[in-house]
Amino acid sequence: MFIGEYQHNLDQKGRLAVPVKFRSDLSAGAVVTRGLDNCLFLYTKSEWQKLAGKLAALPVSQANTRAFSRLMLAGAMDCKLDSQGRIILPDYLRKFAKIGKKVIIAGLYSRLEIWDEGLWQKYKTGTEKNSTDIAEALGELGV
Repeated sequence: MFIGEYQHNLDQKGRLAVPVKFRSDLSAGAVVTRGLDNCLFLYTKSEWQKLAGKLAALPVSQANTRAFSRLMLAGAMDCKLDSQGRIILPDYLRKFAKIGKKVIIAGLYSRLEIWDEGLWQKYKTGTEKNSTDIAEALGELGV
């Protein structure tokens, strides 16, 4: 289970140190892909296989399912932790998420999200400001 918020720096080669507490979960391999809200999603291999299977089962006749599958699958890249617990974020993914030197890694149970620090702060401030409305809407869903 991934939880928590961590600040890290991206080096000049596009390498990002994964928080130590998550490294064992990612040691068998991981997949990084385009996420939502201008971030990247990082999955364990097993979580990625579950998601990819669901995406592959969506009807190709619907434009929204094709678009979402393309976003997630075509943008995906396998990654391995190096000996120092780092992954390489490809340039095309860094550009997509507007990632600079300072990065936030946020644990969201079955995935990690990788954010540019400034975009994360802006997103988080807006979400915190609207937390009551968000909680009420989720209450209708039984959360």
